[in-house]
Amino acid sequence: MVNFVLVAGVWLGSWAWDEVAPELRAAGHGAHALTLSGLAERQEVPAGQQRHVRDIVEEIERLDLRDVVLVGHSYAGIPVGQAAGRIGDRLAGVVFVDANLPVDGESFLDGWPAGRAMVEASIAGNDGFWAPRTAPDYAGQDLGAEQVARIVSRSTPHPGATLTEPAVLTRSLDELPATYIKCLLDGPEPSADVAELLTSENWRLVRMETGHWPMLSRPRELSGILLDAAARSSGPGALLAQSLSDK
Repeated sequence: MVNFVLVAGVWLGSWAWDEVAPELRAAGHGAHALTLSGLAERQEVPAGQQRHVRDIVEEIERLDLRDVVLVGHSYAGIPVGQAAGRIGDRLAGVVFVDANLPVDGESFLDGWPAGRAMVEASIAGNDGFWAPRTAPDYAGQDLGAEQVARIVSRSTPHPGATLTEPAVLTRSLDELPATYIKCLLDGPEPSADVAELLTSENWRLVRMETGHWPMLSRPRELSGILLDAAARSSGPGALLAQSLSDK
């Protein structure tokens, strides 16, 4: 048994995992979907990126979770990648779902120069928040009308400070036991930083023929990949525990 901690990307809350978490629990694992500060039911909580990292770490410590498989989707790969280095031997593995990755000293927007002006304009025009997408923005992402309506109606503005605050890595990502899921409708190849990490013996790549929100478009398939990632972890927490003991 492992404990999955599921963290969705911009605009989303724990609700995004409603069709995935039951599949994981049915297989005998723990599944803990987390809403980050400033989003969904936690909209009133002030948030920067380091607050999001603490959200994850504090939830794991509060529940005293062990054998943790952290799952970060999209933007959430950035706080998840940082949290993975801060929970010590509680970690069994990490799964990045079509995710951005943290770079020490750089922000989400630093890693997306093509989108910087658009996001900064949205933040400036929406009281410090990145406004959610509208229904037409989800075209071509393998989402049906009901799924698009759900994501549009439940998305909330994303706190801009989480996108401009730099990451603080305490552990190199290539040392983490990681699976990277590339959703092919969002681009055929992983980004250059992901491709470099995939040369590490600790990382592996899985491709999905779907769009950027597989927890909505292909929840059962995504659940199967997560379960496989858990099965591949080299004994709960063992790989990270060993690497920590070598320091």
